[in-house]
Formats: sequence, structure tokens, C-alpha cells
Amino acid sequence: MATRIPFDESYWEEYLSGQEASLPVLPAVTQLSPRVTRTNTYLVGTGTAQILIDTGEGRPIWHATLAEHLRIHHQTLEYVLLTHWHGDHTGGVPDLIAQDPTLRSRIYKHHPDRGQQPIRDGQQFTVPGATLRAVFTPGHATDHMCFLIEEENALLTGDNVLGHGFGVVQDLAEYMSSLGRMATLGCELGYPAHGAAIEDMPAKMQLYIHHNEVRVQRVIAALAGGAKLPGKRVGMTVPEIGRAIYGEVPREIIENAIVPFLSQVLWKLAEDRKVGFEPGEANKRRWFGLVAQQ
Repeated sequence: MATRIPFDESYWEEYLSGQEASLPVLPAVTQLSPRVTRTNTYLVGTGTAQILIDTGEGRPIWHATLAEHLRIHHQTLEYVLLTHWHGDHTGGVPDLIAQDPTLRSRIYKHHPDRGQQPIRDGQQFTVPGATLRAVFTPGHATDHMCFLIEEENALLTGDNVLGHGFGVVQDLAEYMSSLGRMATLGCELGYPAHGAAIEDMPAKMQLYIHHNEVRVQRVIAALAGGAKLPGKRVGMTVPEIGRAIYGEVPREIIENAIVPFLSQVLWKLAEDRKVGFEPGEANKRRWFGLVAQQ
């Protein structure tokens, strides 16, 4: 069976740290709406019982800021909802449990860790002033969940859609399908896990969908313009496709960033019956476009 080229997670952690440094500096605590407060993560609700979305990466300053905010406003956490398993979203869980061990059973994730609860697609979580509906949107991560705030027609987008720039994905086909599902929700506002609030969600969704469609079309064009010999199908390796699209970039970037991403594009196109490949080692496997059936 042909294998996919995996992402180097350590490389992407370094990449995302660089991206984070380019984001605008946001206040530690901001009231974004009558029912949404940003504390690096999000608190949702209008009463004393609140829903916490994600827990950051485990920095003490985050937990101290959250605890102080809850104390000042006489609030407690009714639910903790985790958009996905990545460490910058789940790292603060131990601090929450250390302060309140009873909270463990009120932590929800699509694929729960021990003691946590599962999140089902469509499941609702309600506190005074807010009803959140879970929307399963895999792609950036296999367990990714967004949450629709019914009272605001707003979407907590996790890492699927960011306030600035674009993120990375584990499965492009699933991700693009999830973007389509998110767009059909018709939300006006977006609250992303990274960056400022999204004031025009339909425009942002259109931008994200177009961005990924263009990336796919560039791979198709590269294969169409690749080397050909009379009567013989030559095809291109993933590194060759990368250089055809991006030029002569450093080998480290080709191997650690471009090749894994293009591999995702190619597998999506293979599932769509638009490309094929010759058997062989992942980095040496040759890919070629398929002629559309009339």
C-alpha cells in the first residue's frame, strides 16, 4: 500500500511559533460581545456559569489571568470544550484540574483523554445566555471541532480558520470539505483560536476556500507542464513538483514544508481521480495527471 508523507511536527511547531510572533498583540482580556470574553482562549456565557473554549499551551500567566477574571466576576466553569488535541489548545488542562479536580469530568474533546467526555457532532452545551452547538470539522486535526454560538450566529473556528494568515492541515481533502461545511453555516462573526476576531465571516470563508482551490490548481498545472516523452508517461516526483511551483528554494524547506503539503494535495487529487502515481518510495514516486473521461 502506498504511504503518505507525514508532516514533521517539530518543524511545524517552529513554523507556527514564527507565525505567532507576526500576529498583532492583543489585550490579555477583552470583552468581545455581551457573551464572549477573550482571555487568550474564550469564555462564553452571560451569567456566573461559563463555558471555556480551549486551555492554551500551559503557560502559568494564562491560568493566572483566567483565575483572576473568574474570581473578580464571581464566575465558575460549567464546561471546558477542547477544539482539538494539539498542545497549544490542551496544555492548560493540568492547571485547571490541579485547582479544581472536579472539573476533569466536565472537560470535553472529540477523542477524549482518560476522565474526559466525548463531543458528538451536533451536541449542545448551554449556560445562561449562550447555547453552543458542536460542528465536527476535521482536516487541521483528525478530531477538530468548531462551536456555533446560536445567539450570535457566530462560530468559534479553532485552528480551521485563523484571524490572520493560514494554518496547516493533516488531511487536505477533509479540511476542504470542512471549510465547505463551515461556510454553509452562514455565520457572520468568527472567533479564531489565533488572531483577532473575524468581523466578516462569509468573506473570510470565501478567501480560505479560494486559497486552497488555487493551491490544488497549481499542482494540476505543474503536472500538466512536466516532462513528457513520446509514447511514455514520465510524471514528476513531489520535490520536482515543489520546485516547478516555488522555484529553487532551500532543501530544508522543500523536505520539511513543501513536500508534506504537496503530498496532501496529491492524495486529495488521487481520491478525486484527477492524478495517478507509479509505485515506489514516497519521495521518489512519480505522479501524473489523468485525462478526464469524455
